[in-house]
Amino acid sequence: MKNKTKILLVDDDKDFVEATRLVLDSKPYEVIVAYDGDEGLAKARKEKPDLIILDIIMPVKDGFSAAEQLKKDPELKKIPIIMLTSFAEKVGETSLSVSQGLTLDTEDYVDKPVAPQELLRRVERLLKK
Repeated sequence: MKNKTKILLVDDDKDFVEATRLVLDSKPYEVIVAYDGDEGLAKARKEKPDLIILDIIMPVKDGFSAAEQLKKDPELKKIPIIMLTSFAEKVGETSLSVSQGLTLDTEDYVDKPVAPQELLRRVERLLKK
């Protein structure tokens, strides 16, 4: 039996994490959760997920910093990353700039809130690559 596809979900919003986990659990995915960037990096190194869904605006280490470190790590850089952003709503509340995100080598960007089917479609597309 092939191992389930592992997806690491990194977000500090527990309600969003629960809702997203339910959506991802509807498919044969194993969902691993981390609530900040540092925990996300630690879990990525330990679990070697097939895909990472990473929120940008988080305490401790934001998603940009975490993504940058993932992409610099030879063992992890091949893992596709979907960046989640509620940026459109948060401009002005954060010191992070959209252009900073666009220079990052991540595979996809999704605006929150994201429709479950849309999220699954993007996840499946990246896993097929």
